[in-house]
This record gives sequence, structure tokens and C-alpha cells, in this order.
Amino acid sequence: MLAIVRGGLLLWLLAMPAWAQNQVPAPKPLEALVKATLMTLNDANLTGDYRVFHARLSGPFRQQFTPERLKQSFREFNEKNVDIDIVCALQPVWEQPPFVDPQGKLILRGMFPTEPTRVSFEMDFVAWDGDWKLIRINVRVAPSADGPPVPEQPPSARGKKS
Repeated sequence: MLAIVRGGLLLWLLAMPAWAQNQVPAPKPLEALVKATLMTLNDANLTGDYRVFHARLSGPFRQQFTPERLKQSFREFNEKNVDIDIVCALQPVWEQPPFVDPQGKLILRGMFPTEPTRVSFEMDFVAWDGDWKLIRINVRVAPSADGPPVPEQPPSARGKKS
């Protein structure tokens, strides 16, 4: 009887990470996920070496995009020496609340209210090897005046210190 209980507990514990990844992470880990992804991309763009960024992608994304293909995709960022490290000092502003879609993808759409240019992002993540791994990314750096106005933060997010 004890072996059955232990086996059931083991199955429950093994299922926990998968279940947890069907939920949107808490605000701080979510912010860290966005910033870590953008900073890894930023390092790749500044150095021209996309191997580390490539290694952090989900398996399907890695199979579709080699480091060389990533370099081509972000060629303009590299050639113009675009540096977005300022986002580390700011909190993302969500264009829509982050959510997990019916296919289990974590969908993140937002921006950082940087000036004079704004850093906007669209990122999709999938549960992969116990973590959220990038499966799609679109980053735009454009003059702030070209983008939509900065959405007002809900009262609960305003004025909070971390």
C-alpha cells in the first residue's frame, strides 16, 4: 500500500512542472523572462554571435533557425549597432495581459517606454525541458512618436517599488 502511495506522489510531483507551465508566471519571473530574452538577443546583436541566443530557444525554433539564419534575421540591429540594454532599468508595459493560449503557448505582447525610441516586443514561449523557451520573437525599435501611446498602468502596478 505504501508503494502505491509513493508512486502516486511521484507521479503528482512529476506532473507539477507541466501543470505550472500552463499558467502565466508571476509578475517578477515574467519580467525576468522578457528581460533575459531581450538581453541575450541584445548581446547577440552587438557581438554578431548568435550561438548563445540560439541555445536558449525551444527545440522547434532551434531546428528552424540556425545561428546564421538568426544573424540574417537581425542583420539590421547588428549593422546599426542597436543597443537596447536600457530595458533592464524599466518595467515592461503590457499591450494585453500575458496569457497561455489553448495550445499551451505563453503569449507576451508589450513594450518598454524608452525615449527617444521605444522597444516593442512580441514573444511566444512553449514549455520545454521544464522551462519556458522562446518559439517566436518580434522586436521593434522605433521612434516613440511612431508607436501607440504608452498604455496607462492599472492602479495596482503604479507606484510599486520592487
